Amino acid sequence: MSMSTRRQFIASSGAIVGTSLLAGAAFGAAAPQINRRIVLAKRPDGDPTPADFRLEEVPIPALRDGEVLLRTVYLSLDPYMRARMSDAASYAAPTELNQVMVGGTVSRIAASRNPRFKEGDLVNSYSGWQEYQVSNGMGITPLDARIPKPSYALGVLGMPGLTAYVGTLDLGAPKPGETLAVAAATGAVGSVVGQIAKIKGLRAVGIAGGPEKCSYAVKELGFDACIDHRDADMPRLLKDACPKGIDVYFENVGGAVWDAVVPLLNTHARVPLCGLIAQYNATRLPPGPDRSSQLMGTFLTKQVKVQGFIISTYYHRQSAFIADMSTWLKEGRIKYREDITQGLENAPQAFMGLFKGSNFGKLLVQVSE
Repeated sequence: MSMSTRRQFIASSGAIVGTSLLAGAAFGAAAPQINRRIVLAKRPDGDPTPADFRLEEVPIPALRDGEVLLRTVYLSLDPYMRARMSDAASYAAPTELNQVMVGGTVSRIAASRNPRFKEGDLVNSYSGWQEYQVSNGMGITPLDARIPKPSYALGVLGMPGLTAYVGTLDLGAPKPGETLAVAAATGAVGSVVGQIAKIKGLRAVGIAGGPEKCSYAVKELGFDACIDHRDADMPRLLKDACPKGIDVYFENVGGAVWDAVVPLLNTHARVPLCGLIAQYNATRLPPGPDRSSQLMGTFLTKQVKVQGFIISTYYHRQSAFIADMSTWLKEGRIKYREDITQGLENAPQAFMGLFKGSNFGKLLVQVSE
């Protein structure tokens, strides 16, 4: 976000400044008084814009017995947040207007009146796009000791990593010698999918946006090939990179990439479906003929298994995932890249860039130290 854009965003935020309600000797004179937060100002029509967000300042309420004050250290920015900005029916309730944007966080206990947590502890939480949150302790958990960096709890050892792990292993059911393809191959999920495929003895083919990302997927992450989806000849290049067809396609994009993949699916191919980022900002169906009957015919004749999944259904796999992923990281078999934006006020601009492929690696906002 440019300095002028940032000033405009803050100036238009309609900030609410009030007297702090956080009082009492238990928290000392230096206790924080004001919470900065970003709320949903209006529902987007197509691509999100700065006008869809508002930065506010609100007083922090006094803690009651059993409560803790969380200070956000890292905020995760993920594609699913765009769906929450809409009021269309989905697997989760939408964010209400004028409410804090949802999001997973790593937070530090800034003050505690809950015996389960002490000041200074780092925890996983779901505080959303704000600097502070008062919590009754439900839904927050101490960071796993096996996580080497706090930010990893929101990426390779967090929800995106678990998504890659479950989708590839449980739903993809990979077999050595098969071919796996994945789009957004250098993102938080796709980069891990391809590397797990290599660990399991598969040929891994990525699709990414631009030569730099494709080179990184092959040279750093160990993919066998990576195709630039911006190349006008992408379908042919993908076919050349998958001479034996595709046995597992990890779907998280949709759009033109999906169109190029379908003809390459082998008999008994598996398609774990966790996202469709290419169409999250669409306001209407794409033009062109209805090809649903052709698609269903392919699924039938090739006996393709397509399974959508929401990762919250698979949290029972968390323990096995942490054990495997932390070991692979330690052994250097999984490499991981982060794209970190500094400052809560810059979250909207970073989030909007997510849908243009501006990030390179897992997208995070560092809110505090």
